[in-house]
Amino acid sequence: MHYTYGRVRFAARALVAPAALGILVAGAPLAAAHTDLDSSAPVAEASLAEVPESVTLTFSDPMDQKYAKVAVTGPDKKPAGQGTPRVDGKRVTIALDPQASAGEYSVGYRVVSADGHPVSGSYTFTVQTRKASPDPTASVSAMPTAPTPTPASGAQAASDSAGSAGMSTAAVTAAGVLMAVGAAGYLMLRRKRVSRGD
Repeated sequence: MHYTYGRVRFAARALVAPAALGILVAGAPLAAAHTDLDSSAPVAEASLAEVPESVTLTFSDPMDQKYAKVAVTGPDKKPAGQGTPRVDGKRVTIALDPQASAGEYSVGYRVVSADGHPVSGSYTFTVQTRKASPDPTASVSAMPTAPTPTPASGAQAASDSAGSAGMSTAAVTAAGVLMAVGAAGYLMLRRKRVSRGD
C-alpha cells in the first residue's frame, strides 16, 4: 500500500512541472504583446524648410478612433493642430496650421489599439526660420537719383535769347565795317600808285 502511494505521488509531481511550464509558455505571448509606434512623418528630430501639412503616426496595430489623441504644440506653445486626429487602420493623422511660425514643434500622442493596448509618447521636429526676402521698393528708393534740371523762366529765356541775338548782330556789323575800311584803303592806295605813274 505504501509502495502504491509513493508511485502516485511521484506521478503527480512529474505532471505538475510540465503543466506549469505550459502555462508560462502560453502566457508569454500575452505578456509580450503590446502596440508600438513604428514610424512618424515628420520623423523625430527632423529639420524642415516649411510647416508640413500634417503629422502622421503609424503603429504596429490598428487604432481605435474613439481613443486616438494627438496634440501638436508650436514654438509659441499654442496648439498647431487643426481638427481631431483621423484614424485609418494603423495610421493616425492630424492636420497642421499652414500659417504656423518657424521653430520647434512638439508632438504628443496617447492612443489605444483596437485590442485595448494603450500607447503614449512624444517627440519634436523643427521648422527652419525663413529668410526675409528683400523689399524691391526699398532698393529702388535707396538708389541715388540725378537732379532734375529746373526750366528757365520765360523772362530769363527771352533775355538769354536776346543777348545771343545781340552778340551775333554786333559780330556781323564789326565784320562789315572791317571789310569796308579795308576796301577803302585798297582803293586809296591804288589811286596813289596810278597818279604816280602819270
